[in-house]
Amino acid sequence: MIARDRLKASMDGARAGAPQAAQVADRFHLLQNLAEALDQVFSTHGNALTAGRDRLSRPLVVRPNGQIAVLVPPSAPTPQAQTRAAQRRARRLATDDQLWTLHRQGWSNRAVAQPLGISRMTVVRDLQAPMFPERKGHTTTGKSVLTPSKERLLKQWNAGCREALQLFRALRRRGDTGRYPTVARYVQRLRQAQGVRPRERHPGHVPLVMEGGHKPLTTRRATRLVLKRPGPRTEADAQLLAHLPAQHADLAVAIDLAPDCCRIVRERQVDRVADWLARAVASRVAALQRFATGLHADDEAVKAGLRLRGSNGPVDGQINRLKMLKRSMVGRAKLDLLSRRFLLAASPLRRRRCPEPPAAIIYAGAYGMLSGHRLGVCPVAGGT
Repeated sequence: MIARDRLKASMDGARAGAPQAAQVADRFHLLQNLAEALDQVFSTHGNALTAGRDRLSRPLVVRPNGQIAVLVPPSAPTPQAQTRAAQRRARRLATDDQLWTLHRQGWSNRAVAQPLGISRMTVVRDLQAPMFPERKGHTTTGKSVLTPSKERLLKQWNAGCREALQLFRALRRRGDTGRYPTVARYVQRLRQAQGVRPRERHPGHVPLVMEGGHKPLTTRRATRLVLKRPGPRTEADAQLLAHLPAQHADLAVAIDLAPDCCRIVRERQVDRVADWLARAVASRVAALQRFATGLHADDEAVKAGLRLRGSNGPVDGQINRLKMLKRSMVGRAKLDLLSRRFLLAASPLRRRRCPEPPAAIIYAGAYGMLSGHRLGVCPVAGGT
C-alpha cells in the first residue's frame, strides 16, 4: 500500500517504483484540493463576498443592558494610498493582458512567464481564472498598534473623555504603544460614528460607541466557513453563509457542492463519489469542474482512500520535523552537522508513535532537502 498526495509526480513515481502496490489518495489532501478549488471560486467573485459582508453590517447594535450603540466606521485609505493601489492594479491588468496575448499566440506557460517576470504557476492560475483575478483580502485589515488598547480607550470615550491628547497620555501612562497621530485618527472615527463635529466639547446626548468585532471576509476565511463542520459555526457565520449564495449563482453552486464532498470524505461514503463527480462536472463552475476531472482520473486511489486506513500523515510529520531542524540551523552551521542531526533524529530515544525505525524516512528526507528534492517513504501498518 502506498499512501500519497494527488500530484502526478507522486502517482507516476508510485506506479514506476511499486506497480504491484495499491495506491491510496490521502484524505487530507483530498480536502486540501477541494479548499484550493473553492478558494479559486471565491477569488473570482471577490465583489460578491464584499456585498454579502456589507449586507449584514449594522449601523446600530443593542447591547446586553438595552443601550443602543453605534459601530466605529472602518478606516478609509488616504488619497495617496488609493492612487498607489490604482497604479498597481493597472500594472497587473496590463500584465494580464500581455499574458493572454502570448497564450493565444501559442506560447507555453514557461515561455510566457519569462518576459513578464512572473512565475509559471502564476501564469497557470491566471489562465484558469475566468476573469481578471483581483487581490485577496487580508485577515489583518483594520488592525493597528491600538488594537490591544481599544477597549480601554472606548470605555474612557464613552465616560466623557473626548480629547485625543488626554486619551493618548492615559494610554502612555499604562505603558501602551502608539503615537499621538494614530490616536487622533481613531478619535476622528469615533466623532464620525457619533455625528459630533470637530472641537465640539459638549455635544449633548450622543449614543455609545463600540467596535464591530467583525473579521474581514477574505477568500480563505470564506472557504473555511464553508468547509467547517456545522456544529462549531457561530450565529454570525451561519448568517453570512446563508447570504452568500444570493450574491452569485457560482457561489450558490459551490456552497452547495463543497459540504457534500466533505461529508463524503469524512464519513467514507464511497458509493456517493460517482454521483458527486457528475454534479460537479455539470455545475459549470470551472474550478470545481477541474477538481472533479482530477478526481475522476485518479478514481481508484480516491475510492481506496475512502475504504482503507492508509494515510500520508507519518511522512508529512517526518518531513515537518526535518524542516524544523533545517530552519533552526540556516546560516549557523554546515551540511555535515545538519546531516548528523538528521540521522540522530531517528534515535530510539526520540521515537514516539512510529512502530518501525524511521531511519529510511529520515535519510530520504534529509537527502531530499540537501539535494533540493522532496523524497520520503511512508510507514503503514505492517511495514514501510
